Amino acid sequence: MQEKDRVDEVKKTARRAERLPLVALRGVVPYPNLALDFEVGRVESQKAVELAVETDRRILLVAQRDQSIVKPAAGDLYEVGVLAEIQQVMRGRGTMRVLVICRHRAQIIRPVPSRKTGCWTASMRRMVNYAEANASAVEETAAANLLRSVLLRHCNLMHRYPAEYIDMLISTEKPRLLFEAAWSNSDFDYHERQAILEADTLTERMNLLVAALAHRNEVLSAEQDLTEKIMSRAEANQREMFLREQMQIISEELGESAGAGNDQQFYADKIRALPLSDEVREKLLKEANQLTRMPAGSQEAYVISNYLDTVLALPWGTYTKEKCDITKAAALLDREHYGLKRVKERVLESMSVHVLQPELTGQIICLVGPPGVGKTSIAQSVAKALGRKYVRVSLGGVRDEAEIRGHRKTYVAAMPGRIMEAVRQGGSMNPLILLDEIDKLSGDFKGDPAAALLEVLDSAQNHAFRDHYLEIPFDLSRVLFLTTANDASQIPGPLYDRMDVIELNSYTREEKYHIAKEHLVRKQLKANGLTASQMRVTDAALYDLIDYYTKEAGVRSLERQIASLCRKCAKRLLTESVKKVVYTPETLESELGPHKYQRDYYATADTVGLVNGLAWTSVGGVLMPLEVLTMDGKGEVRLTGSLGEVMKESAGIAVSYARSVARQYDINPELFKSKDLHIHAPEGAVPKDGPSAGVTMLTALISALSGRSVRHDIAMTGEITLHGRVLPIGGLVEKSMAAYKNGIRTVLIPQDNLPDLAELDETVRNAIRFIPCENVRQVLDTALVPLPQYDITLEPLHEEEAKKVAVPPKKKKTRLHCRPAAD
Repeated sequence: MQEKDRVDEVKKTARRAERLPLVALRGVVPYPNLALDFEVGRVESQKAVELAVETDRRILLVAQRDQSIVKPAAGDLYEVGVLAEIQQVMRGRGTMRVLVICRHRAQIIRPVPSRKTGCWTASMRRMVNYAEANASAVEETAAANLLRSVLLRHCNLMHRYPAEYIDMLISTEKPRLLFEAAWSNSDFDYHERQAILEADTLTERMNLLVAALAHRNEVLSAEQDLTEKIMSRAEANQREMFLREQMQIISEELGESAGAGNDQQFYADKIRALPLSDEVREKLLKEANQLTRMPAGSQEAYVISNYLDTVLALPWGTYTKEKCDITKAAALLDREHYGLKRVKERVLESMSVHVLQPELTGQIICLVGPPGVGKTSIAQSVAKALGRKYVRVSLGGVRDEAEIRGHRKTYVAAMPGRIMEAVRQGGSMNPLILLDEIDKLSGDFKGDPAAALLEVLDSAQNHAFRDHYLEIPFDLSRVLFLTTANDASQIPGPLYDRMDVIELNSYTREEKYHIAKEHLVRKQLKANGLTASQMRVTDAALYDLIDYYTKEAGVRSLERQIASLCRKCAKRLLTESVKKVVYTPETLESELGPHKYQRDYYATADTVGLVNGLAWTSVGGVLMPLEVLTMDGKGEVRLTGSLGEVMKESAGIAVSYARSVARQYDINPELFKSKDLHIHAPEGAVPKDGPSAGVTMLTALISALSGRSVRHDIAMTGEITLHGRVLPIGGLVEKSMAAYKNGIRTVLIPQDNLPDLAELDETVRNAIRFIPCENVRQVLDTALVPLPQYDITLEPLHEEEAKKVAVPPKKKKTRLHCRPAAD
């Protein structure tokens, strides 16, 4: 037995020395044997909760002396707290909600913030929850009775406690249960709560609680007296209220409330005439019947009437007859939009399937692409081709879930969400609804609208969509949803998974030319009251507008420039004696000013340390030359040109690999110690980032260090690894278009990007020679200009030359002769 007692004592000592995670509470005092639900916002407190959950779920809770202190020190904490066990943790945006069961009191020993865990930890000494009292049972009962009387007066003053709680206080005989009920449901200062927690016996705690509640009762009584005095001064308002009540009774006596009954019958007839389910019809008839029990003109009657008007305005059972002629639909799409082949093919496929299977639902298409490439306008053409009503819902900047699902009708000025409003505007159960800028949604404390869209865009759920305002199921499965976005990475994953995503690339120079000639010029001529006989823009002028006056992925700026030319033409027709204006490249500068944009800067001659790279931007692809310069120094590497972190890491990889293969390219390894390297990306004000410039940086480095020139008639893109592999990159279509636009006809690309060439325009694909590369050796062998080869021979000196050269006697008078080697 002695050995067992010794082992138990050792275990207790070890347990006392154990350090547990600690949370400092502000304005909250825990109590043993009771559950506590509190919110954790401070980072160190959240880490303490996480640490407790990962171990044995035990955690120390202690109140701060001053709840206004955000970062307390050890001296700011009380010395007595509780040891609790975590039951549940709910995580939110930056906060977490924690439910614990407080087990017993604990003396907090040496609370310190731990650098290792990032949270407060402390040792503790277990304290008994209720010490043995010196007072007799009579004194304890008297303290309980006094507490009961003070608590009942507190309940009467507060006017918020239910009758069941008051009955429980009266019937509770055990002082401990009475005290714990008072602790949990009474409102008093946390300093007083801490003093009660530190008291050892139940009698002491009850006496302290009586004192706290008595003081609180005095304050409440004073507040009640003050309220009665204020109310007594409001006789004028009371008189007006009584007069209004009398007017309402007189109106009822005169029969002016009969309109409510007529309204009820009107709504009931309309409800029964609609093709509704039993559930919906029962709900609406119940709302209509409430009108008979309400006075005309009351606020409640107005809310119900407005609700019924909104519900009955929906197109219950109304469907638009769809067009099923695939050939005509294809001709319409081609006539109104140039290019966009993948979108047109997807729409025609959906139409074909619908002809074969009319009951098919769940067609949700997302068009992703840069601004101005025709995402919104193609949706209008699709609606026209299908014969459906078109409704556009702009989601840019929407941050409230109620914008999607509506508000509860009990709120003032409540209304349905945007989805149901769009269905009402469409006037049918099967419109085409365009959810524009779906990537611009943002959530806040009011909810996440992207999460509300999950049900809308899920074909397995949207057949019974419930708007918060309507509170009845509505079938959205027949609606064709089209969504648009500029950046697919900003769309939440679950929402992205519910859509068929089609990426729209930026327009090529040729596509912009055809769009301008076949659509934009005609559109602006009509908008400005001109005809083709009054104004003409030559083909060369259109190309100049595209190259030198716009720089975009779409055609919005191009359309604005054409509109500007139309306005200038209209002015000239009215103020000058001209009948027709023809715009040529020579006349553009006088009308629109000097060129706003120049061609991309790139290498135009074989140069050492200058390589033509390719980059993707939000307005399409561009040429991005990279320059490397070596100079005497200490082996430092300097990066300029507004490079991002990923691009800086690519530069580090390129330098490391160049050092590893220096001898293969006749580079003295000592140069990396005696020379400084300066890597620069021109247009330094433009931020640049991404790993696709890896091969470009490496080629420029090898060229600068070896002295070998780089071919100016090629461009390249690709990510590199430390072992020299070339990894695939994104945006190959836009980058290839940039090379084509600037006259470069050879492009080095990663081997794994070959499938992406299928998305290229046929004109670009046929004009450019793409060289796939698996490793950087292939890149360097193609990009670097080969070193010249020489034949070296010994030739005898002529007599005249031999006389000028000091040659030892008996030595043959010869010289070395170098000439370019034959191919």
